[in-house]
Amino acid sequence: MKKKVYVKDLGQNRPYKEIWDLQESLLHDNVRIKFEKSQASKENSDPANKNEATRKAGDAPQTKNHFLLVEHNPVFTIGKNGEITHVLINEEEREKKGIELYRVNRGGDITFHGPGQIVGYPIIDLDTFKPDLGWYLRNLEEVIILTLMEYGVTAGRSPGETGVWLDHGISGKERKICAMGVRCSRWITMHGFALNVNTPLHYFNYIIPCGIQNKQVTSLQKEVGYEVPMEEVKQKVKKNFQVVFDVEIIEQS
Repeated sequence: MKKKVYVKDLGQNRPYKEIWDLQESLLHDNVRIKFEKSQASKENSDPANKNEATRKAGDAPQTKNHFLLVEHNPVFTIGKNGEITHVLINEEEREKKGIELYRVNRGGDITFHGPGQIVGYPIIDLDTFKPDLGWYLRNLEEVIILTLMEYGVTAGRSPGETGVWLDHGISGKERKICAMGVRCSRWITMHGFALNVNTPLHYFNYIIPCGIQNKQVTSLQKEVGYEVPMEEVKQKVKKNFQVVFDVEIIEQS
């Protein structure tokens, strides 16, 4: 039986901190479940209690896999390895432009989230898939690569860098279309990817995206030459997530 992943579209114009808190809550619920199961297993390690331990394990709550989709209000987020110097405008200018700023607990450097961008946050238990962050990130990248392929856009990976790129092997033409950064606690993931669909790209002029100098950022709209329906892209992302991770998607309202 395939693992279930509960998908929820949180809509547009959502404040970053609100959704960050939601992710943390879902992650901590799963971490608590795993910790309690681990403790119960230790307490019932006595062979005399084996049958009772087996019964309790069967009755115990199981971790629940989630996949959140959202469009944020304009915000810069700086990962654990990020530098504030990669913000190229001062605080006053940033506030005038209505852009928030958060230091966050994911890997990676600085990126932008905002309108016209699909941000995906899988909160999944890698212990039930494969406890390997490299495998997980490559799979996330594959979801986006397959989605872009459906629009005739050939994308790939850039050696030594996360995310999804176009013309990644051609010096001077490399451009990033999807940024990625994750956190993992007891093999429960959070944070995820940010796919530029119809994203206003001028926001990226105010930062050094992902801390990478001299490489461009692009969007699906820029590559195909027309505004792409966001709902259509979300459906393709969900379908490809289901295929790549070999799961059953369950939509939540």
